[in-house]
Amino acid sequence: MIVWAVIVGMGLILFFNRYVFLEPRLPIRLGSNLRQFLGFAVPGMLTAICGPIVFLPERQLDLRLDNPYLLASVVAVGLVLWTRNTLLSLVLSMGAFFLLRWWL
Repeated sequence: MIVWAVIVGMGLILFFNRYVFLEPRLPIRLGSNLRQFLGFAVPGMLTAICGPIVFLPERQLDLRLDNPYLLASVVAVGLVLWTRNTLLSLVLSMGAFFLLRWWL
């Protein structure tokens, strides 16, 4: 019961947190410095989520060249920089990951 209360409570907090900034009729506007600062939140969050998966696949630092997670992430970054197409980069890098995982 407590777990469900925490889940619902966190969902409500998240909803109202987003609603305040996305509802155009509310008189809240963010300054340019705060908007620029919040622009770093998504890359920081992605790094915090993906970093351990890429560099610590078995709970130990793995920088070897046979680490499919590391190689596929390098492929993904290269594809994003080369194609500038998110969907194409996602599909091709997932294919590279599964191929590398099968091959290595």
